[in-house]
Amino acid sequence: MFLGIDIGTSGVKAIVLDEGGNVSAQGTAALGVQRPEPGWSEQDPEAWWEATCSAVKAIDSGIRGQVRAIGIAGQMHGAVLLGSDDRPLRPAILWNDGRSEAECEELEALVPDLRDVTGNIAMPGFTAPKLLWVRKHEPEVFDRIATVLLPKDYVRLVMTGAKATDLSDSAGTLWVDVSKRSWSDKVLAATGLDRDAMPRLNEGPEQTGILRADVAQQWGMARVPVMAGGGDNAAGAAGIGVVGDGDALLSLGTSGVIFVATSEFRPNPARAVHAFCHCVPDMWHQMSVHLSAASCIDWVARLTGSAGPADVFTKAEAAGAGAGPEVFLPYLSGERTPHNDARVRGAFLNLDNDSDVGRLSQAVLEGVAFALADGLDALRDAGSEIDQLSVIGGGARSQYWGQIISAACDVPLVYLKDGEVGPALGAARLAQIGVDGGSPADICSPPPVFHRIDPDQGIVDRLAPAKSVFRQAYSRITPRKGTIDVR
Repeated sequence: MFLGIDIGTSGVKAIVLDEGGNVSAQGTAALGVQRPEPGWSEQDPEAWWEATCSAVKAIDSGIRGQVRAIGIAGQMHGAVLLGSDDRPLRPAILWNDGRSEAECEELEALVPDLRDVTGNIAMPGFTAPKLLWVRKHEPEVFDRIATVLLPKDYVRLVMTGAKATDLSDSAGTLWVDVSKRSWSDKVLAATGLDRDAMPRLNEGPEQTGILRADVAQQWGMARVPVMAGGGDNAAGAAGIGVVGDGDALLSLGTSGVIFVATSEFRPNPARAVHAFCHCVPDMWHQMSVHLSAASCIDWVARLTGSAGPADVFTKAEAAGAGAGPEVFLPYLSGERTPHNDARVRGAFLNLDNDSDVGRLSQAVLEGVAFALADGLDALRDAGSEIDQLSVIGGGARSQYWGQIISAACDVPLVYLKDGEVGPALGAARLAQIGVDGGSPADICSPPPVFHRIDPDQGIVDRLAPAKSVFRQAYSRITPRKGTIDVR
């Protein structure tokens, strides 16, 4: 059996994959996010370790004892700053933190060919600009930095004592020459760092260490190998077989991601498309990234007093697609693709006296779907041909939302067995490759399809007015386009 651990933003998930490729057990533990200032987003790295132990120990001890290897996936871009004693110097700055917008401009000025080297625009979510911010605003912290790790790799350090990472996660730091799959000394130097502060780079299935004796005893496991794993999106792709050129998925987690595997490095920074290494050797991928997706469902549930996400979906479905004129802009934490705007914020438009919980809930589902459609267009402009999207993540549980997304994006959605398990499944598969060998195409085969949603023309037509308003709205709420500044 193989253990996959996913260090997410809202929680940690651990799953065990049996030798037949089936998820035989899983455990979860919740995490909270701290927002000490508007636009900031932080977590305590120690909370990741506590949640990891809770999630693993929620799995039956008899199953844990049969685990042969571990793979780790995790939220990308977070800055975990360690001192010489390998302890965190401050809370980790997360992927959806927007404080380093000015530092992005500074980094692009310091490295004029940054986009050619990294394949990406400098965005506040990435790790490198965060270090420039720390150097400027917390110099006493910066001067004590001995190592910079990504979130999952801090958990790896506690598990194994090894400072290691994988290429799919590290490519999201802006410190990697993505085509060469190596650290870029030039970009590291621009942020006041060098390779000595970086973990060892590995391909996803490569072994990075052995479970420490005390951890193995605590978890009731043997001292098994721990593989490099992957960033959450790449690992989620590996879990459902998105490892061949042109394979694509839609991840509906806290954020929303459309991911396309590519056999070569195909950057397109002009429309804020991400181009990173995949977590399997000799492959890359493109992504459109939307900072708020399923998190919008939680938000509107709190706003309207709904019982939770399931209640939101029920109320939205009762209202129906295009139920009212309301339009929702899902930029609660800023946006990446295609706008690259950390300061833009969400909004409801066209509210009237008849706006109610059902119509607001429906507008939120539609607004996220329209944002995903913008991202899909950006990927297609980058040369990717996308015939269908395999759906993963917690949002995959709602097939009603799938109908809205399929119609908004005009693309079929396929739902796969265990698709809601997400990156933890891919982490377990990478562990299996690392131990047993075999090609990613064989081990990471797609799970069976249990449902397919094709675009419904009736829903397409009902969404058309709101979609048109949505696509004009961004330019109306940001001074970058010269109209109304509501910030």
